[in-house]
Amino acid sequence: MRWATLLRGAWNRPISLFVTLKRPKMQKELSWFWVQSHVSESVTLWDRCAMPSTSSGPIYSREEQYKREQAYDEALHSVERELRRVPRSAVERLETKSRVVATFANFASIGLGLDKSAINLLTDDFLTSGAKFSRLAREFDPSLSMADIIQACRSAWTACGLQLLLGDSMEITPAILGYSLLYPYSDNYLDRADVITEAKFQFSKRFRERLLGGSPSASDHRETALWALVGLIEEQFPRSLYPQVFDCLLAIHQAQEESIAQLGNITELSDAQLLRITCAKGGTSVLADACLAHGWLSDTESRFSFEWGVLLQLGDDLQDVREDLARGSHSLFTRAVHAKIPLDALVIQLLNFSERVTAEMDCLPGASKMLKELLSTSWRSLIIGAVAESHEHFSPEFLGFIERLSPFRFDFLRARHKKLSSRQSLYSNLFEALLELGESDGSLPLNARCSIRLGANLEPAAALAVAG
Repeated sequence: MRWATLLRGAWNRPISLFVTLKRPKMQKELSWFWVQSHVSESVTLWDRCAMPSTSSGPIYSREEQYKREQAYDEALHSVERELRRVPRSAVERLETKSRVVATFANFASIGLGLDKSAINLLTDDFLTSGAKFSRLAREFDPSLSMADIIQACRSAWTACGLQLLLGDSMEITPAILGYSLLYPYSDNYLDRADVITEAKFQFSKRFRERLLGGSPSASDHRETALWALVGLIEEQFPRSLYPQVFDCLLAIHQAQEESIAQLGNITELSDAQLLRITCAKGGTSVLADACLAHGWLSDTESRFSFEWGVLLQLGDDLQDVREDLARGSHSLFTRAVHAKIPLDALVIQLLNFSERVTAEMDCLPGASKMLKELLSTSWRSLIIGAVAESHEHFSPEFLGFIERLSPFRFDFLRARHKKLSSRQSLYSNLFEALLELGESDGSLPLNARCSIRLGANLEPAAALAVAG
């Protein structure tokens, strides 16, 4: 029995109906040549952003920061109370969920300065979609860890944001589930240092064959799961009607393959070559999110999606600078650290780049002012939070400047991050309880589950957001 058929019960309508809801039009091929052309455009845009800051974000006084920090701590204390009384019944779970959402809404209003419409979008749409995604992921594979699910949910949330920007309603579809769950099974394996390069190439070769529509034999449980996830995408988007969907999947696969091929001589690559690899990986990732959210993309939509992916990849590289330094991975940021160059200029460049990507949203059909500001704020927060965490790689003058752009003092952020990390097991317990007792959109039979266990490290606060 096909896995996609077994998964149909998780939605309120057959997967085939998702196809009839969209009428595909003529679609421009998103080939590897297209990707390389847009890599060049992204590199040009990145180079143009190497100038003094053009950031138009708010400036926070110490008094404003203290007020927001108080709201942060009040929310944290409320959540910690929930950690000490893990729900044991459906009624308790619903009560816990209501209290967590109310706590988040209050914090978002005071601590983040969001208005009611933005808060409602987060609590009623993004958090609800995250909860549904988490339940479906666990039904697909009961062995998936909290970290695996949150890693996949980040991609799903990006796709959900793109649904709104492209004029669609937010919904966790079979294709979004299928694409987002590829990450724990494929990327984590390809990133493992204990797997030899040849084994990665052999896996990548079989995966490419499956993405092309073939039926290679799965060599292990990981590949069994991956083949089934590709099947979910094929069920919603037939290859003959939606060629861009599979162009995008092959593009991100080729970007990953080229990245693997460069591992042996990564130290010999110039910064320009490394930047192109970074742009290709990040750009194709969100390009695929957009295509799987909508089915096809216009030139404007594909360009924006690609640039969003480049922005997120560079932001992730900044967030991971400590980890990458420890394991010997290379990025523009680790290269600068090794050269004993403060990361000040690169972060200014990244903030300017985020402003350019924000401006591109104006051309999208669903880019309301509220959604545009919410996404822009989230990108700035990612960058500024990463500066706070890796403060030793910046000049004191720059830290003084950039801290004024943060709603929280950097010392406060580091202290709370450390506190949250020490409570990871507690957040995991609450996450598991909420998943076990959550409402199901339909159950999956036991033979629709696979038996692979993966592991990753993730900040527990994100897990609570999904559980809520």
